[in-house]
Formats: sequence, C-alpha cells, structure tokens
Amino acid sequence: MTTLLAFGEHLPITNPTWIFFLVLCIILFAPILLNKLKIPHLIGMILAGILIGEHGFDILARDSSFSLFGQVGLYYIMFLAGLEMNMEDFKAIRSKAIVFGILAFVIPLVLGFFSNIFILKYGIISSILLASMYASHTLISYPIAARYGIARHRCVSIAVGATAITDSLTLLVLAIIGSLYKSDNIGNWSWIELILRVSLMGLFIIYSFPRIGRWFLRKYEDSIVQFIFILAMVFLAAGLMELVGMEGILGAFFAGLVLNRLIPYVSPLRNYLEFVGNALFIPYFLIGVGMLIDLRVFFGHIESLKVATVMTVMALSTKWIAAWTTQKIYGMKKIERQLMFGLSNAQAAATLAAVLVGYNIFLPDGSRLLNEDVLNGTIILILVTCIISSITTDLAARKMALSELPPENPQSRTDNEKILIAFSNQKNVKNLIYLALLTRNPKKNQPLIGLHVLYDDCNETDREQGKELLVQAQEIAAKADVVLQVQNRLATNLSNGILHASKENDISEIIVGLHIRASQGESFFGPVLLNLLNKMERQIMILHAFTPINQIHNIHVAIPQNAEYEAGFYRWIERIARIGKNTNSRIFWHGQSQTLSLINVYLQRYHTSLLREMCETDGGNELKQLSTIMQPDDLMVIIMARHGSVSFRPSLEHVPYQINTYYTEKNFILLFPDSYARTSPELTFVELHDTHGSYERKTHWFDFLRRKKE
Repeated sequence: MTTLLAFGEHLPITNPTWIFFLVLCIILFAPILLNKLKIPHLIGMILAGILIGEHGFDILARDSSFSLFGQVGLYYIMFLAGLEMNMEDFKAIRSKAIVFGILAFVIPLVLGFFSNIFILKYGIISSILLASMYASHTLISYPIAARYGIARHRCVSIAVGATAITDSLTLLVLAIIGSLYKSDNIGNWSWIELILRVSLMGLFIIYSFPRIGRWFLRKYEDSIVQFIFILAMVFLAAGLMELVGMEGILGAFFAGLVLNRLIPYVSPLRNYLEFVGNALFIPYFLIGVGMLIDLRVFFGHIESLKVATVMTVMALSTKWIAAWTTQKIYGMKKIERQLMFGLSNAQAAATLAAVLVGYNIFLPDGSRLLNEDVLNGTIILILVTCIISSITTDLAARKMALSELPPENPQSRTDNEKILIAFSNQKNVKNLIYLALLTRNPKKNQPLIGLHVLYDDCNETDREQGKELLVQAQEIAAKADVVLQVQNRLATNLSNGILHASKENDISEIIVGLHIRASQGESFFGPVLLNLLNKMERQIMILHAFTPINQIHNIHVAIPQNAEYEAGFYRWIERIARIGKNTNSRIFWHGQSQTLSLINVYLQRYHTSLLREMCETDGGNELKQLSTIMQPDDLMVIIMARHGSVSFRPSLEHVPYQINTYYTEKNFILLFPDSYARTSPELTFVELHDTHGSYERKTHWFDFLRRKKE
C-alpha cells in the first residue's frame, strides 16, 4: 500500500520519456486487445485517452507533445483523405459531394438553431455558433475505410468532399462570429474579405504546389528526402491557411488533393506516408482527444446532461437526415448511406475549435458566449459521435468490402501471376521494380522473382556485383512492403538461364530492361531478348525509363490491328490498367474501333474509375505523331507481336527505327503479349463482346505503325 501511495505521488507523469513510452504501449496493445473484443481501434485509442487523462486515473499529463502530435495527426487525417481522392473521379461525383456538403451544413444549422432557441433557451448568436458545431465533422473514421480498401469508393469520396465544404462553412461562421467580439486586425476582416483571401490562397496552393512537387520529386529520388518534402508541403499549406484566418485542416486537405497525382498508390513514398501517420501521429491525436473527455459530467450535472443530450441528438439525427436525403436524391444504395453517415457524424476538430472560441468570448454582462455546460456537453458529444462513427463505419465498410468486391477478371482464377524481373544493369533496377509493383495484383500477395544471370565462366568480381545488385533490388521492394525472392544464376547462355528460371518458378510474365547497344551495328533487341522472344510464349515487357516510372502523368497505348485475337489480350489490358490506376494517370488507347470497343467494355466492367480516352486511328505514322505531344513524364506503351502471331504485320519491324529516331529520351514499354492458346478460358473475346463474331485473320495489311514514305 505504501508503494502504491508513493507511486501515486508521482502522478501524473510529466517526464517526456515515460509519456512517450506509455503512449507507444497504448498504440501497441490497444489494437491487440480490441481485435478480440471486435471493437474498432479508433474507439480504443479514445477510451485509453479517457483512462490515462486528468479526468480518468490521471496517469499522464496532457503536455505540449499531445498538442503537437495531435495537430500533426489531425492534419494527417485530412491530408490522407485528400491523397486518396482522384480529382478526375471527383469531377464525376462533385455535384453529389457539394449537395451532401451543403445538406450536412444547412440541416444541422437550421434544426440546431431552433432547438437551441426553444429547448436550451440560448441567445441568437450563441445558438448559431452552437448549431454550426453540429454541422462540422472530422474524418476520424476515415482510416477504417482505408483499411478495408474502399477509400476510393464514390460514397467515401462524396463524404470526403463534403467534409471540406461543411468544415469550411463552419469555420467561416466561426470567423464571422469571432470578428464581432474581437478587436485585432484578423478579427476585423469582413466575411467577404475572408472568403476572398481563402479563395486566393486556395488557388495559389492548387497552382503552385503540383509544379513545385513535380520538380522536386524528379530531382531528388531518395524516398526519405521525398517524405520530408511532402510533410513540409502539408504544413506549409496548413500554415498558409491559418495565415489568412482559416483553420489549417483545410490547407492540409488541399495539399493532399493537389499532390496525389505525384505520389503513386504503389510506391515507397506512399508507404512511408501512410505508415508514419497510422502508426504514430493519428493514434496520438485520438489519445489526446480522449484525454479531454470528462465522464463525470454524466453524474451530478443535470444541466450539462441536458445540453449534452440535445447536442448529441441533434448532431447525429441531422447528419443522418443529410445522408438519407443525398441517398434518395441520387438513388444510392443503403450501404452507401450508412457509410456516408458513419464518416460524417464524428465531431472533433472544428467542434473543439468552435466551442473554445465561444467559451473564451465574454459578453458585455460578463457571461461567456458558450458556457461551461456547452463545454462539458461538447466533450460528451465528441465521445458519443466518435464511438458511433467508428462502429457505423466499421460495419458498413466491412459489409461493402465483402459484398461489393469487383468481379474477377477473365484470367484471375487461372493466372498464377508470378512476375520475374531480369536484372542486368544497376541503373534501371529501381524502375524495373517500380514497374513490377505497378502491375502486380496486391490481393494475390505473390512475391516477385528477381533474377540476375551470369555466364558460368565469370569471375568472382562479377558474382559479387550480381549479389549487390540483387540486394539493392530487395531493399527497394522492401520499402514498398513487397517480398522479392532473388536468384543469382549461372548459365552457359543468358537467355536460357532466364527461360529455365521462368519454367522452374512457373512465371506468368517477364519484365526486362531495354538492351543497351554497344555499337550502331548491333541488333536493337540484342541476342538475349531475341532468344527470349523466339523461345518464350509468355508476356514480356521491355522497359526504357528516362524518368521515374512511378511518377508518370499520362499513358499512350499504341495497339495493332487484330490485337484482340491474341491469347494474352486481356492480360496486357489488365496490366496497363493497373499502371494507370496506381499512378492516377490518364490512359489514351490508340487503335482500331473494334479493338477499342472491346477494351472499353472490359474497363467498364473491371476498372470503372480508370481515367481513359479512346482514340481511333486510321493508320499512318502514329508513333511519330505521338512523340510530338508526349511530355517528359508521359509513358508510351507499344503493343508488339511475335512473328507468326495473328496480329503481326511487317510494319512492326519498323518500330525499332522509330524508337531510335523519336523516343531515345522518352519513357516507353515494348509489350509482347502471351502467344499461347489458353484452354477453357474463363471469359472469351466473343462472350465479352456479346456477339458471335469469328476469328478469321484479316487479309489487309496492318498499317497502324507503318512509316509514311517520304
């Protein structure tokens, strides 16, 4: 007992080392315990904050670290939400997001105002400010949607877009009311001037940040340097918004929106950003929120309970009405309404900002604009809404992830999808790994195979260099949380070494770098690639990357006539679609109308959100024409064909000449599709096209890539 009393005398703990240690223990063990109890992790963090805070067992002091890391965590939530949004996708749902955002602001504001006037008997200004708190919400349960892999679903994007609208309007109301009682320069801004300043700052961020980011990420490829740069940009955007009188969360959200095109979905940089945020900053924020909550207001404070009950009922019911109204207007599914409601009813950031501003404003009679009952009621509001938001989002996201999984593509059940990367040059190791990461299916969780082949009579120095190359490749893959199995192989013939390795590992496709010619008279493909093309029927992707392949902006795909009759037609469509999706790139498909119609049907079925344009061609020197419009960060994919295949034409033999002439300093992939016949295909070309066409080979010459005669 004496020991316990002695220990209690040292509480709350103020030593930064022990504070950080205990917080890490909570972050570590809370998910383990809550998984067994089937409780969302977010609730556990908040409950842990309640227990250790001054209103609980008073174990930890809420020192400046909680303010700092909590602010970072809040910015991180908004930044990751913006990062997940595809602006091209947002254009398709922006009307829904705007409608939901306005409804989620107006309905709580109007109904909350009247409830505050007639039930709580507050004044007009106090009622408006309190009602604006009902309208705001924080995406505290957004990490749940991201964990279930539905962050890009339209209802999630609608909720995220609506958050920016509701919080902006709420903060605008807060700024206007604050200006009525403040005498500083910022407080004297008129609301019109405030809107103008925020709009101009938003336009500055939207215009300048992508350009600065693109320049920096091209110049510096180190992932840690890039990570620090992105964090700096997020806080710069937040600081600039605070500078013009708006909350920094809006700037962090804008930073995520404008930088998402520069941060590929599959990349070490994206992995670092999500890992650090979800592992440290966001949990720290949630624990800090819990430390503010005082459960004792439930006992002995009748007026506080009354205020808390009205606030909680109004906040939850009005957000549900807004979600229900949006669902009915646009004919959305019930599960989408549940998810929108779950994401949009948690109160934290803007709510705390509003209540603290109102609490610190004194009226002429000496009373506060928002009294202590509202302050206590806000704490209960935050606790209840965060719990309901987390549970609702978890249930809806789980159900959506299970019931609305996209249908399997034509090859999904028969394709083992094992990718072999053949390394030969240390300079292109990173880009070859990135290409494999962009094309792989993460749900299959298949390891990549890294191969380096040497002649069996090579010296020890060559062997050591090969091992170093493979170690480098493993480190790059590990940063993206992907396993790379490596082989340093000896063979009398390099191409045979690759062929044997592909057979032993049951490889589905090979990724290699473009052959570097030692002299002008040497073959374009080189002897190794030529042997592979002649002896191997699996898909081969030959990469030439002048800039980082995971930072491409647009993709152009040149497709030969009759490409749809090749056995690997759907495989290469799927791989290119994944590249476009993982890099948020727009894909321009150039080909014949019949081929494009099949590609479009496939994409509408399996990649509805993919940014794409179908460009019908009528022959001519397309590669030359496209080279004039390609930017340094664009990618050209040229679909080739092996000799004797149904889509092969003699004009394809001119492609090496055109590449040497127009594409030496551009990014391109030469893709040779599978040429073997598949038995019992899951979905044939005729079935997908829904016609009863034939597979006869066309008699006229393929002229899509043919050079025009001078």
